[in-house]
Amino acid sequence: MPKPRHRTLASPGRRRFLASLGCLALAAGLGLQASRVGASLDPPRLRENMQRLYGPRGLAVLEEWFALLDRLAGAELRTQLRDVNDFFNRRVRWVDDIDNWGHEDFWATPLETMGQGQGDCEDYSIAKYVTLKQLGVPGAQLRMIYVRARIGRSRITQAHMVLGYYETPAAEPLVLDNLVPTITPASQRTDLDPLFSFNSSGLWAGGSTESRADPLARLSRWRNVIDRMQQQGFI
Repeated sequence: MPKPRHRTLASPGRRRFLASLGCLALAAGLGLQASRVGASLDPPRLRENMQRLYGPRGLAVLEEWFALLDRLAGAELRTQLRDVNDFFNRRVRWVDDIDNWGHEDFWATPLETMGQGQGDCEDYSIAKYVTLKQLGVPGAQLRMIYVRARIGRSRITQAHMVLGYYETPAAEPLVLDNLVPTITPASQRTDLDPLFSFNSSGLWAGGSTESRADPLARLSRWRNVIDRMQQQGFI
């Protein structure tokens, strides 16, 4: 697999997106909507959409995903985290959005990521988040985390997203990453500096334990992903 080439923070689209979150502290007190990513699926609809959009190859990956859900139902949490992380890291090839979608910054649904067989850091994180929620992991314990990732021993940082599992809101998260195969506590990832995190019901600045805003109101790309998921059969 080619070494990932994550876009730098100087990327115009990524810079505009991060800048739009600069006033998070002013958004405190916004009413939060209930999560629209439920732990429920419409398998026939998902199969129909995958077949229509991606054909037999995409349908085969979707069936592997269904089998993963069946196998991990009721399994220990650490097994679920490990196997979901491995499933997407092994089956999805990293590629930049401009090459994958023709857009500078596009967030894909899990169906789109599995169908394409490739994606970038947001796509890995979203797919893992939705899969773990489907397995019954509470959404409140999962957050997608935007970070600055330091590359090697240099001081250069690049925008990156990982998925965090929080045993409690104030706990140190476990980090699920497409760049590092092992799931590790955040304190061991000294190459990552958190910017903000979010799930379907909250948005947190840095390491704050208090949600600062409604993610569906502040993150249009996340809202668009959820809308497409509902159309595709994630209900």
